[in-house]
Amino acid sequence: MRVVFEYAIVRVVPHVEREEFVNVGVAYFCEARAQLHLRLALDEQRLKTLAPNVDVDEIRRHLEAFEQVCRGGEQAGPIGELSPRERWRWLVAPRSTTIQTSAAHAALSDDLEGFTDRVLDRVVRPLR
Repeated sequence: MRVVFEYAIVRVVPHVEREEFVNVGVAYFCEARAQLHLRLALDEQRLKTLAPNVDVDEIRRHLEAFEQVCRGGEQAGPIGELSPRERWRWLVAPRSTTIQTSAAHAALSDDLEGFTDRVLDRVVRPLR
């Protein structure tokens, strides 16, 4: 069954003042299924090319926190106790931090995982 959902590209912005970023994942929220999901594909080499002095371990910790918010629950702190819709709005809210998202986009699919794979291949993983 096809469902409407929203998705956003997750970005690492190592130096916020420069406004340069590397796409590292895709998040989606499907209200019909009350599903909030995140898939990451961090390419450390691309990130290091953009920002040679970046602390990759710190970036991974920030991305793990993003994943925890998607999963929800008390391990994600007070935000983790919110509904999936509220957590989604928090994740895609504009911010000036190292981890950011694109604007949210609406889509329609009967295969959310397949859609996520296609987006990862198109805008996150290196071109072949």
